[in-house]
Amino acid sequence: MLIVLTGIDGSGKTTAAHALVSAALAEGRDALLLSNYAGRRRMSLLSARFGVQLPPRLGDAVESTIRAVNVLASHARASRFRGLTVMDRHLHCQLALRQARGLPRGRVLPLLLRMLRQPDLVIYLDVDPERAHERIVARGTDEETLADLASLRHAYRSLPEFTQFTVLDADASHTDVLAELARILAGAAVADADADADAASLKV
Repeated sequence: MLIVLTGIDGSGKTTAAHALVSAALAEGRDALLLSNYAGRRRMSLLSARFGVQLPPRLGDAVESTIRAVNVLASHARASRFRGLTVMDRHLHCQLALRQARGLPRGRVLPLLLRMLRQPDLVIYLDVDPERAHERIVARGTDEETLADLASLRHAYRSLPEFTQFTVLDADASHTDVLAELARILAGAAVADADADADAASLKV
């Protein structure tokens, strides 16, 4: 099973991804965590350190290239793995960032999304921008303005792919979020098992 977790910064994607994989391993199941970063945090730190800000289109081109390479590598690893694969971020993240920045959607990333194996679930962790901002400030590793987070949340929800996402309330407590994730995955596993059974009966 291939699961993708996505959402704005501060929604808890990475924490949830690690928790899902850890829980599966603790139950004796095979599980793999793959991260599809774009280097935004590192680029921001370098820009602040050297006082150089890349033009929006150039910055997006660099991020998109890094993200696409990571996603392709992750899918290559996932194709050889039998078990639960959890991807932290995907190409949807870059498409949402482009929209939030007022940049065109482009053709390459949407084409890659169509060509790559479709995840069994894309789970969007929906969080209030103010809550997300509080979490980002608390961890102190990067900076995002409240306005940027609100714009990115709107961009995610405006993606044509959003209608296929499973939306999870990430404003809830960590325990409740993980419980809801477990429920969603259990439901997806049952659906897959039923589909396999139906396919087998048709063959007979």
